[in-house]
Amino acid sequence: MAKNKSAVKAHRQSIKKQTRNREMRSRLRTGLKKIRTALDAGDTGAAQGALNDAFSLIDKMAGKGVIHTNAAGRYKSRLVKRAAKKTAKKA
Repeated sequence: MAKNKSAVKAHRQSIKKQTRNREMRSRLRTGLKKIRTALDAGDTGAAQGALNDAFSLIDKMAGKGVIHTNAAGRYKSRLVKRAAKKTAKKA
């Protein structure tokens, strides 16, 4: 365990950041899972709503530094491609 005050404080802060990042990443994964299940079920209305929510969530996570901005773009690109593929099959 850290001995001096600054090291103890840094350890405390790192634990808080780790906990917050874990919660945020969990929210992100849940959001991504929601849209994937909606697309797989073929529910385009729910998928569109989930897509908007997922985009907002992805942008928030990238802004807070939980995920990298390039990773955020990759997630959004893949979701849009997947949604377009499912709607094209239906039509």
